[in-house]
Amino acid sequence: MSTAEIHTQKGVMKVEFYDQDAPNTVKNFKDLAQQGFYNGLTFHRVLPDFVIQGGCPNSREGAKGMAGTGGPGYKIDCELTGGNQFHDRGVLSMAHAGRNTGGSQFFICHSRRNTAHLDRNHTCFGKVVEGLEVIDQIKAGDRIEKIVVNEAE
Repeated sequence: MSTAEIHTQKGVMKVEFYDQDAPNTVKNFKDLAQQGFYNGLTFHRVLPDFVIQGGCPNSREGAKGMAGTGGPGYKIDCELTGGNQFHDRGVLSMAHAGRNTGGSQFFICHSRRNTAHLDRNHTCFGKVVEGLEVIDQIKAGDRIEKIVVNEAE
C-alpha cells in the first residue's frame, strides 16, 4: 500500500491510497505530487460538514484564472467500481466537472453525513488515516505546503 503526507499550514494528514480500487487516479495524484504540482496551492473550497477541496493551479499565488476552474492540462477517467467507493470521513476523492473530467483537483470529506450522493460518482482514491483533526482546521485559502509520496510500505 502506498501512502502520502499532505503538509499544510494547519498540520500533516497521512493518507493511505486505494491502489487496487483506483490505480490510475492514485498514479495521477502521486505523479503530480512528485512533480511538485500541488506545492503552494490552496484549499480554495471549504464547505463545513462536507469537504475541503484543493489542487487547482489557479489558486497558486500570482496565477491567472479563477480558483476552482483549473487543472493539469488533461483529464482522467473515473474509477467507480472498486469496493472503497464510499465518501466517509477522511476520504480523498477526485473532483470533476462531469464524468471522466478529473485531473488535479481533489477533495477530502469532513463526514459521511452529506456525502452519500457522491458515491460512485466521484473516484475515491485514498483516506486520511492520521491527522483527521487537520481536515476540520482547514479554512479557505490555507495552502498545501507539499505532498510527500511514500511507495508501498
